[in-house]
Amino acid sequence: MATAKQNFYKWHRILGLTALIPVIFWTLSGLSHPFMSNWFRPTIAMEVFKPLTQSKMKPALSLQQVLDKNAITEFRNFNIVNFNRQTYYQVLGKDSVARYYSAKDASLLTNGDQLYATYLARYFTQDSISSIKCITLQKTFDAQYQPINHLLPVWKVAFNRPDGMDVYIETSHSRIGTFNNNTRKAMLWLFEQFHTWAFLAAIGGEQFRIVALLIVVGCMLPSLLSGLIVYGFFWKKFKTAQQNRMVAGKDDKRFVHRFHRQLGLIVSFVLFTFIISGAFHLLVKLHNIDPDEKNYEQLIDRKDLIAGNLNLPVPDSAISKISLVKCFEKTYFQVSTVKKDILYFDAATGRELKDGDKEFAYYLSYFYRSQQNRSEEPKLINEPPVTQIRQFDNEYGFINKRLPVQKVVYPDGENWYIETTSSKLATKVAGIDLAEGFSFIFLHKYFGMSWAGKNIRDIISMLAALGVLVVSLFGFAAFIKNK
Repeated sequence: MATAKQNFYKWHRILGLTALIPVIFWTLSGLSHPFMSNWFRPTIAMEVFKPLTQSKMKPALSLQQVLDKNAITEFRNFNIVNFNRQTYYQVLGKDSVARYYSAKDASLLTNGDQLYATYLARYFTQDSISSIKCITLQKTFDAQYQPINHLLPVWKVAFNRPDGMDVYIETSHSRIGTFNNNTRKAMLWLFEQFHTWAFLAAIGGEQFRIVALLIVVGCMLPSLLSGLIVYGFFWKKFKTAQQNRMVAGKDDKRFVHRFHRQLGLIVSFVLFTFIISGAFHLLVKLHNIDPDEKNYEQLIDRKDLIAGNLNLPVPDSAISKISLVKCFEKTYFQVSTVKKDILYFDAATGRELKDGDKEFAYYLSYFYRSQQNRSEEPKLINEPPVTQIRQFDNEYGFINKRLPVQKVVYPDGENWYIETTSSKLATKVAGIDLAEGFSFIFLHKYFGMSWAGKNIRDIISMLAALGVLVVSLFGFAAFIKNK
């Protein structure tokens, strides 16, 4: 029995020391998360841009007239925007560059996309005074604009202000990706380096990062279990030794070991939930690693546009956005209304496509499901159920950014969320993804305490992380003392 105890102690120490530095990194960065996401999170004056209706923008020229005057025969999409008291056609060219043409005379606006991004950045911040330090087009995610923000490409508009405010703008949909001040930038760096270990991805790629994290987490679980086993089997001996010392009036020279054991028992369940949810999260991420998925792209031929965009059977006062989509080899005007309905009209005949948004969502879900084999076009029979989602819920959370979306439910248990207005896949949720999502938000982020309010939930999660940190430091102190 003594040999078994010694072996458990030995492996508990080895595994504990292996995980010590990672645990310190994770707990300290975890303690910073509520400050970054709640208490020290920067605020912005406006978070949503409400575009003018078409009746207020009053475009004088049709899309066809603008295209013809500029000799544009092919393009990817268009939109009508109004800024600085002028209305423009925002035309996404064949080269995927957005150009702006006056809706009055079809003249090209130089640097139009930058000007519109700047206009939107000033609108969201309500800052018309500060100068713009720089504005850059961002096509990839980085440390300050992370994948959690989803939207790409965006313009990074950096204000010349003491707080170092950066605003990320998606001009194609007139919306904000995120915004950061100097404090949030520092906290983002801290969390990315010490909690998610982004530096490992820079060294060996995303798969290397995940595998390395799994190895460390794999050391933590047996360390926890071995400590519980030692305490469980030998707690009577620990108790007897303590009582004998008290009777003899001897000094407590092993109080560090005792505190480590007692606090370890108290936080063992918390540590267990952190380990299990973290490992599950990493395994699912590893399982879902794929080559970069190709986004749906379309090319519109000017000859397909026979019906005029200004003559559709929808009141101009109800139109908040209008664009084009290609679905089942046909081109349609996609009209978003102020009531958040999305209507489709044949670009050749002007006739409305019944349930057009559902048909397009199904078409896009087929594209994203079968990128590796698109030899056949989808058939309009036996379509999976499609439901519009206008608000976030437990399955499709706010982390996904995009609304409204269409939820396409397939018989194999996969739910595909499609933002039809951008033709983008918002997210895919399969059975394992759903289980992992619930595990992570309840066991790792303590969303089960949301009923008590965000502040209470964050305080409890911080106490849990602090408990794990203190136990780890007491364990290290005990190891040093043994030496």
